[in-house]
Amino acid sequence: MAADTHVDEDFDTLTGWGRTAPTLARVIRPRTYEEAAAAVRACGARGSIARGLGRAYGDAAQNAGGAVLDMTGLARIRAVDAEAGLVVCDAGVSLHHLMEALLPLGWFVPVTPGTRYVTVGGALGADIHGKNHHVSGSFSRHVVSLDLLTADGELRTVVPGTPLFEATAGGMGLTGVILSVTLRLLPVETSLMSVDTERASDLDDLMARLTEGDHRYRYSVAWIDLLARGASTGRAVLTRGDHAPYDALPVRARRARRAPLAFRPGQLPAAPAYVPEGLLGRTGVSLFNELWYRKAPRRSTGRLQRLSSFFHPLDGVPHWNRLYGRGGFVQYQFVVGYGQEETLRRVVRRIATRGCPSFLAVLKRFGEADPGWLSFPLPGWTLALDIPASLSGLGAFLDELDEEVVAAGGRVYLAKDSRLRPELLAAMYPRLADFRELRAALDPRSVFVSDLARRLDL
Repeated sequence: MAADTHVDEDFDTLTGWGRTAPTLARVIRPRTYEEAAAAVRACGARGSIARGLGRAYGDAAQNAGGAVLDMTGLARIRAVDAEAGLVVCDAGVSLHHLMEALLPLGWFVPVTPGTRYVTVGGALGADIHGKNHHVSGSFSRHVVSLDLLTADGELRTVVPGTPLFEATAGGMGLTGVILSVTLRLLPVETSLMSVDTERASDLDDLMARLTEGDHRYRYSVAWIDLLARGASTGRAVLTRGDHAPYDALPVRARRARRAPLAFRPGQLPAAPAYVPEGLLGRTGVSLFNELWYRKAPRRSTGRLQRLSSFFHPLDGVPHWNRLYGRGGFVQYQFVVGYGQEETLRRVVRRIATRGCPSFLAVLKRFGEADPGWLSFPLPGWTLALDIPASLSGLGAFLDELDEEVVAAGGRVYLAKDSRLRPELLAAMYPRLADFRELRAALDPRSVFVSDLARRLDL
């Protein structure tokens, strides 16, 4: 590493994507690896944490009174092997940028969450999952190696199968600053998806459809109406698909030799800076859910959709998180294993009875667990929902759901958490003691720390 060099910095108030629990930090914007190392050395007593595009919902990329390294200035794609399907890139590169650069070459990111505006470093730090976990696992399974800046100032190349890799994948940035990643890609022939859609009348119908048919698709997700009650409890719209092959394109498009791999995501006007409180209350969300369910086809097959429409529909509305008003929102995501379907049914019924207004609620199936010690997925059912933070009694209600999840051997997702009680963490993550032990040995002075880490004693 070179000698210390000047870096751009200022003080700023930061939140997660849910816009709750703001804290003030010194935000440092390194442009080189040397500047990142200098920033870590000069971070001060309150430590530092890396931050990407701010899409963690809670407080994982905040550090009250300390330093936050904005990694978006480190955003170079360093090498592409178009034959082997490998890319080497800085941690600050977004999945959006990778798609723009790699789709014309016939390659796609192996795992993407519901937004493409996450950095590669953030994707690995949170060990993100997507609609294809039952086939492809989480992001870390496709990482060949990473370069990690640790608390002692050393730059380490870390590979899968080692304790440091397994602590870093899903470790929420607490083992060090990810500087670059070598990622294995997925080959595709077009930038379109072939999509099947069907309605499920209730939760049991939905789970049966998912169980019986998911093996036929690479991607699968269900939007679920959590305000429906009675015989319609858990009714849903199930969407599954695969990357469309070139032969699936309309004949006219093939004759015209249009670029089958063009990446042209659409965009709507941004959400306004001020949104009245209560816009997404029970009445509004209930109406939206009814319309969304009714407009979905009872069954359609082979419909061609753009990648952005299938994977990232909300990215088409910039700053959509403003729609919840100034109070923000809480995203709650949990997983329970196969064989714990009654727990899932009970939680869905409780949410419906409580009347939690969530228009962004999805149910998916996970495949095999990932190797990261704090990685979220385990084989089973995962439900994610957004709830206005201003909902009366929300904290106590979610605490009760946590107890249900823990009793069933499940866990909540740390990248989306903003309120979990720390005493439940060890029961949710059995490798927590290993993580703490490695972190204590690697970073005895707590150079890397976050609001999430302090809250949960990570």
